[in-house]
Amino acid sequence: MTAILAPRLLDHEQRQPGALEIRGLNKRYRIDGQSLPVLQNIDLQVRPGEFVSIVGASGCGKSTLLRLIVGLEDDFDGQIRLDGEPISGTSLERGIVFQDHRLFPWKTVEQNILLALKNSRLSRQEKAGRVAEHLALVGLSGFEQAYPHQLSGGMAQRAAIARALITRPKVLLLDEPFGALDALTRIRLQHELQRIWVQQRSTMIMVTHDVEEALYLGDRVIVMDPRPGRIRHEVRVEQPHPRDRQSSHLHRLRDELLLELTGQDAL
Repeated sequence: MTAILAPRLLDHEQRQPGALEIRGLNKRYRIDGQSLPVLQNIDLQVRPGEFVSIVGASGCGKSTLLRLIVGLEDDFDGQIRLDGEPISGTSLERGIVFQDHRLFPWKTVEQNILLALKNSRLSRQEKAGRVAEHLALVGLSGFEQAYPHQLSGGMAQRAAIARALITRPKVLLLDEPFGALDALTRIRLQHELQRIWVQQRSTMIMVTHDVEEALYLGDRVIVMDPRPGRIRHEVRVEQPHPRDRQSSHLHRLRDELLLELTGQDAL
């Protein structure tokens, strides 16, 4: 199998879409009349086509960071820019996949995915073609008329990924996308997401508690500290895709990350 190297931003690639820049980001919530810092001094640059994994203990602000990037919240200090433009509100340029698939149970898989193109100027025929293309991309061809309750958890999450990708976003955000799945299905979907990323080359940012998942998929792994959430450590995964889960390099990086997260050597 031919190895496909992870993207590296060169001078002639500066104009490629999907460059994310976060500068001096701070976020607070008010709880019981008190101001609670959630994110503090977050500086992060993500190159076009890069896959970045974010790990950290519960409460370190990982999911809040994704919500700010996608535009679900706008009360923050600092800057979030996509291709040099400040992020303001939600946009089809930024897609997101949550831990639960959030498909409408009364609509078929095809109808659920088509909803993402509701405001598109594409013709009906073009929309149908794009739906078919993305069903094939996630391995769901033949399940167009199935309802969510007729799908396994993994298949429903594939449909959610197809729905997020069909608008061809510059950045795809993934918030624990496989956290609710059994171990075997999770491994299969990690492989599928890696294949989709290699094929699409969208910029992807994934939050996960699974260190091995973070290393298997990411070009970089960002470690966050909690209360308030801040970037503590970064690991670069200098290994081409597709990756071997048993690689000694990945195992060494896993031990490094676990030591950062727990202060203890891996068993």
